[in-house]
Amino acid sequence: MKLNELADRKGARKAPRRVGRGMASGTGKTSGRGHKGQKSRSGVAIKGFEGGQMPIDRRLPKRGFKNIFRKRYTAVNVGRLQVAIDAGRLDPAAPITISALRAAGVVGQVRDGVRLLAKGELKARLSIEVTGASRAAIAAVEKAGGSVQVAASESAKSAVGKGTKGKTKRSRDAAPNGAERDGGGS
Repeated sequence: MKLNELADRKGARKAPRRVGRGMASGTGKTSGRGHKGQKSRSGVAIKGFEGGQMPIDRRLPKRGFKNIFRKRYTAVNVGRLQVAIDAGRLDPAAPITISALRAAGVVGQVRDGVRLLAKGELKARLSIEVTGASRAAIAAVEKAGGSVQVAASESAKSAVGKGTKGKTKRSRDAAPNGAERDGGGS
């Protein structure tokens, strides 16, 4: 086979619809859009419009919310660590950090940190430093004779102290301007 003999499979490339090219084409004049009306014009946005009936998104109740401050951890199972050790990608003698996990290809994208989970079996004795770990994962590592150190991620460190900084709660019975409240009108 030569380069000049290469070709797409039949039907792989479909020619675009040529509209507005005369009456004989079948899509001439109004280009298949019919006459007048909103849909014949450009820039139409009728998505969700149900002809005046209350649309489905307004008929159904609102529910829940999306927490914009949530932490998204990359999960790593102890069984996956054992597979990487068996393949020679992780050194069990050295401490296993997030950067070591990335270098070994155990984790890809690390968002807000790495969380260790207990799925699988661990035989090697490891010293692991991660952002979070389940109780079962810590128990599995300690059963194999290792240790888990849970450290706060950089994003978690920066979020510390952003709660009620500078805000005070006012008691319901406290009077304004520190005045005593006696309950009477005198």
